[in-house]
Amino acid sequence: MSSAGPIAGDRPLRSLLFVPADNERKLVKSAALGADALIFDLEDAVLPPRKAAARAMLGEFLKNDQGPAQAWVRVNDLASGELLRDLSVAVDPRVSGIVLPKIQGPEDLAVVAHYLDAAESLRGCVAGSIRILAVCTETPAAVLRMGELSRSQLPRLAGLIWGAEDLSSALGAGDPRSEGGGWRPVYAHARLQCLLAAHALGIEAIDTVYVDFRNGDGCRSNCELARYDGFTGKIAVHPDQVAIINAAFTPGADDIAHARRVVAAFAEGNGAVSLDGRMLDMPHLKGAQRVLRDAGFQN
Repeated sequence: MSSAGPIAGDRPLRSLLFVPADNERKLVKSAALGADALIFDLEDAVLPPRKAAARAMLGEFLKNDQGPAQAWVRVNDLASGELLRDLSVAVDPRVSGIVLPKIQGPEDLAVVAHYLDAAESLRGCVAGSIRILAVCTETPAAVLRMGELSRSQLPRLAGLIWGAEDLSSALGAGDPRSEGGGWRPVYAHARLQCLLAAHALGIEAIDTVYVDFRNGDGCRSNCELARYDGFTGKIAVHPDQVAIINAAFTPGADDIAHARRVVAAFAEGNGAVSLDGRMLDMPHLKGAQRVLRDAGFQN
């Protein structure tokens, strides 16, 4: 098993905001929106007649973009006929990686990795610098084959993203959510498989979008549940969601203080230690170290 591991930086990406690549106004505004990562979208947000124009617009934008957020590009899938043209723009020294939709299994990632090898050489990028965030639940086959990812050599793979809408379409199903707002069983299963596969690989687990962007309280609750379950970040579909996502995926002051006490207790003892009348062992230490990492502290 081999994967790229966590994305470079002091902590995982919390918020990843989609930006249509064919909208110059939104491209220009995106750098000031506070997202940890911007996903410039060449796929679903761009109609087929505008694909070429979107690539040209994004290429020009990347020449001058000096914003603090990581730049990622959602390319079109392998079967689309657009992928190689997308990579001619996405493989750029300013870009951290690509978001690859509709993967079927590890062989898709291997093929795209070979394309990236060639594109990096042609474009003057450092070999291996373009990472992959794979959307791993958009087809039934992908969900059924998720376990194969953790048994494959995937050095560029930096994270897994799950989504429900394309899977629902592939199944010919209705609304992925129940009347109470929770995921129906098949989508809850896909979500869980993505989460487990990402952690098995030691890479980022990124939660799907919360589509009701006007419902701030609902977005907050959805983010808190995702973080509680073990997701490391979340896709945003609207700028108003960015601050909510960042707050939900940033440990609070009480969490940080407790994590520091746990780390200090282990520094003073060997093996299992006691803190506030509770016995702690190595899983507690690892959890505390993760909290500090997510808060941006070195440990």
